[in-house]
Amino acid sequence: MEKSKNFEDLLVWKKGHQFVLEVYTITKQFPKEEIYGLTSQFRRAAVSITANIAEEYKRISNKEKLRFYNIAQASLEECKYFLILARDLEYTDQFQKLNNLINEVSKMLNSYCRSILNYSNS
Repeated sequence: MEKSKNFEDLLVWKKGHQFVLEVYTITKQFPKEEIYGLTSQFRRAAVSITANIAEEYKRISNKEKLRFYNIAQASLEECKYFLILARDLEYTDQFQKLNNLINEVSKMLNSYCRSILNYSNS
């Protein structure tokens, strides 16, 4: 497998970025009174996922890499709740599409973490 040249080469970052773009698209449709509430919170959490993956990329120690992946995972879980809330408030009909992306990114992050842990323990 060829080494990635930058964080943009990482499949997990690409999928995460796709999720961020989808979040921005659906939150444009949220009620205006949510601009400083759910819209802002959802967008910040989504951006945090890919920002932490990008920041992890240049980290040298596995401990640091795991910490940034863990922060990305936590932001992903936060987004999962915001998506449930948006669905329940009937702000979006894109629940399944975004939930599938969340699950895909989550599996990738878990896999990255496992491979780092396995490498560290060998």
